Amino acid sequence: MNITEADIEKIAQLAHLDITDGERKMFAPQISEIVTYVEQLEAIDTSPVEPALGGLTREGERTESSRPDVVEPSLGQKLALDQAPDPASGHFRVPKVLG
Repeated sequence: MNITEADIEKIAQLAHLDITDGERKMFAPQISEIVTYVEQLEAIDTSPVEPALGGLTREGERTESSRPDVVEPSLGQKLALDQAPDPASGHFRVPKVLG
């Protein structure tokens, strides 16, 4: 699939990004290459490949990473805040991050 500079401009508008003419010219072929590569990957038949769940142990054996979907009681506000360094009015207090 060929990505044009007009496509790049539309993507930039959707993402609320201001890009220059030079960036449009630079990104169009780069994104075209990425899309072409993804299209190649989509063409690969992966039906005989077993889905991977979890990782491998050091010994190379499979680990079970799934668990039953069972409803359990929530932690509760008091217990959740028990180890918080600076709780306030039933909430976690964190340092201000916006100026």
